[in-house]
Amino acid sequence: MSEQIRLAPGDVAPAFTLPNDRGEQVSLADYAGQRVIVYFYPRANTPGCTTEACDFTERFDQFADASVTVLGISPDPVDKLATFRADHDLKVELLSDESKDTLRAWGAFGEKNNYGKIVEGVIRSTFLVGTDGRIEQAQYNVRAAGHVDRILRDWGI
Repeated sequence: MSEQIRLAPGDVAPAFTLPNDRGEQVSLADYAGQRVIVYFYPRANTPGCTTEACDFTERFDQFADASVTVLGISPDPVDKLATFRADHDLKVELLSDESKDTLRAWGAFGEKNNYGKIVEGVIRSTFLVGTDGRIEQAQYNVRAAGHVDRILRDWGI
């Protein structure tokens, strides 16, 4: 596999401005001084991505109580994200990165091993950005099932 960006604790979180599922522009800078979970997922309304988004929604109040905002980013178009939110009554902010520029900047798009084949695609990844705009936690190639509970337990949220 070719060398890819991998963010680590202490790195400055790459800036982005992306449309949400309502077509509004959302920037990471909008959350300056706050803790933010940024998670990247391959495709809305697929089994693993739905599990992860629903788990974040079920734990939404725990994140809010800890003053942590959750942003989910995928390469899906805005209208598909709107359908995803409506289909599952999602509470997390859903952002569209059709160009995949933000995905690449965070190391969440590139070559990956998919059932023994090297393919290019979204690498399911999750990051905790601290109040100073630096990465506090970074996880690549996460499994959707149980991931949110592991974040709550392991990241002290």
